[in-house]
Amino acid sequence: MKTKTKVISIVLFLSVLIMLVSCKQQKTEWKGTIEEVDGVTVVKNPKEPMYGEDVFSLEEDLSIGEVEGREEYMFSEMRHIAVDEGERIYILDWKESHIKVFDKDGEYLMTIGRKGQGPGELDSPNMITVNQNSLMVQQASRRLSFFSPEGKFLREPPMKVTMLFRARVDSKGDIVVQEGLIDPENLMYLVKKYDPELNLIAEIVSSPMPDPRKSFNPFMPIAYWLIDKDDNIVYGYPEDYEIQIYSPKGRLIKEITKEYDPVEITEEEKEERTGDAPPQIKFEFSKYHSAFYRFFLDDEGRIFVQTWEKIGDEEIYYHDVFDPEGKYIGKIPLRMIPFVCKMGKLYTIEEDEEGYQVVKRYKVSWKY
Repeated sequence: MKTKTKVISIVLFLSVLIMLVSCKQQKTEWKGTIEEVDGVTVVKNPKEPMYGEDVFSLEEDLSIGEVEGREEYMFSEMRHIAVDEGERIYILDWKESHIKVFDKDGEYLMTIGRKGQGPGELDSPNMITVNQNSLMVQQASRRLSFFSPEGKFLREPPMKVTMLFRARVDSKGDIVVQEGLIDPENLMYLVKKYDPELNLIAEIVSSPMPDPRKSFNPFMPIAYWLIDKDDNIVYGYPEDYEIQIYSPKGRLIKEITKEYDPVEITEEEKEERTGDAPPQIKFEFSKYHSAFYRFFLDDEGRIFVQTWEKIGDEEIYYHDVFDPEGKYIGKIPLRMIPFVCKMGKLYTIEEDEEGYQVVKRYKVSWKY
């Protein structure tokens, strides 16, 4: 009996040891550096992450959208999603020019807005942002409309910019926008911050804008930015693999870089981008894609950077994941385009085989 017990103990010990070794092998030592340079935290990352692909997993737990059935659950063309602190889900229907609101269990609550150009009406809305006080709707006509969480129209401050590309509102109601500078010598995208009445607070950063008078590169780097949970502006101009973080007052406080292998642009991709273009446009292609495409954030401070690297011919792109400190922790493949990652849940807009759109929510699990 003692011998048998001893054998069982050894087997258990070896099993636990194998499990510990396996877990330990999953993580590698981070080989980057962090230093302060002129008051800016600079985080330099190597090519390889600290963890493998299995560090992150998703489990679907909600789907909103019906092909036939209840009108409240039917959509014409979803364009954007927002989620508030109460986990209410706001779905922007671009074609119908309204926002449908659902509770955290996917039950329909109300519809905000209607098609038109008057107070409380929406004209080609393309982006929404929600904070604890209001819902902001950006429209193609450069209008910004604000509604209460209950759907009441609040205000529409006059826009003073000529070209408005993107706008988001932070937790305090300040508005960050990306606008175009039309200068005959220098076309630029500018990221600026305004107060709720659209008085300028700070000009934050600029980047080149395509010039239609010159040859056009459809793969040129395009700046991308978001607002994080602390109202910092997370910005990237992917000419290089560098993510910059600006404070709410517009001061650069952190730079995150990563070594990477550029992805070559294929002939098929060139044909896709130029197939319907007018013959007078002169194209000039770069050999490689930009350092990355875009990114999204979660409410725990992680940054998910979508790269151009994908799995075979599938539309499954790898995303580099950085922790709140800026360390490269994982490289994960995602088929869907994430819009919100909040309270341990990921929200996406997806299409079925017939092209019908649904909003899906996934529970997120981390293994580190």
